[in-house]
Amino acid sequence: MSNIISDYVKLLRLPGLGGLATPAIFGAISVGITDLSILAILFLIGAFSVIYGFVLNDYADVEIDKLTSELYERPLVKGTISKKTAVFICFICVIGAFLSITLLYYNSVITYFKLLAVLCISLAGIFGSIYNLYGKKIIGSDFLVAISNGLIILFGALAVTQETTINVVTWVIVLLTFNQLLYMNAIEGGLKDADHDYKLNVNNIALRSGVKVDKKENLVVPNIFKAFGLGIRFFSALLVFVPFVFFGYSYEIWQIAILVLLILGVFYSTIKMLNMKKFDRSKLRKLITTQAYLRYSMVPIMLISIIGILGGLILIFYPILWYILLAPFSGEKLFKPRM
Repeated sequence: MSNIISDYVKLLRLPGLGGLATPAIFGAISVGITDLSILAILFLIGAFSVIYGFVLNDYADVEIDKLTSELYERPLVKGTISKKTAVFICFICVIGAFLSITLLYYNSVITYFKLLAVLCISLAGIFGSIYNLYGKKIIGSDFLVAISNGLIILFGALAVTQETTINVVTWVIVLLTFNQLLYMNAIEGGLKDADHDYKLNVNNIALRSGVKVDKKENLVVPNIFKAFGLGIRFFSALLVFVPFVFFGYSYEIWQIAILVLLILGVFYSTIKMLNMKKFDRSKLRKLITTQAYLRYSMVPIMLISIIGILGGLILIFYPILWYILLAPFSGEKLFKPRM
């Protein structure tokens, strides 16, 4: 019984939901919403969306995952959870997300923005599904999943705002999220799977750029691919300061200093990863996790003007606590997830 429970925990990515399900919450906070009941519903919607995306991805990538020894323990790969069950879970997640939206809108006036919010999350689901099902065959499909996650931020803002326009902070967070997902899938994913993607004729930016792993396990990363990855990071670094520099968004000097340190940490980890000489998936996983958490922490720091220092600290550290509490149920070692 414990084995099947851990398999479901792995499949649903429960340990990672603390951070992965927050995009809609960030969108809501960016327009001034801090009501915990509203944020809790948005977290639930985000959780359904994340679970749907990951389970559908596992369903679509079963054959590819079988080529990587480190992924043999994935429930769909080893067959402890059937593909039919995975499809059923995806269906439940769609129903759960829209029922949660109905709860969010209960007893409120349905505005134009609320209707746009439903359109955003629907398009997010469509783009994400196309990526999961056909992304391995479509070069540049990484842009689809990036757009999908940006739309979740926009959904969170549109669904709850009382204003007639969306502010610049929201749009900056949308673009930061887009950049991060594009980087995660095109750059990090391209490097992490470079040892086997070519075997299944995967058509992605990494392989087209010349990324490869030779017979001696040397990792070859062309300069054009490095430039693409660093370009995404540089654009994000500039975006972080747009609200403060050009739109008079209130801040403290220490806030800016922390953001600068986080950006430097992201760049250091990025450069280190892009210049790896030997293919080492374990090392890649650590660098990917480090970059993801540093980049994630920027948004709570930016939102401190709205939620205060305590609120910012909660948003930064609760995903870690969530992970520590739930990771043991997955049977995985702490901070060593299989990717």
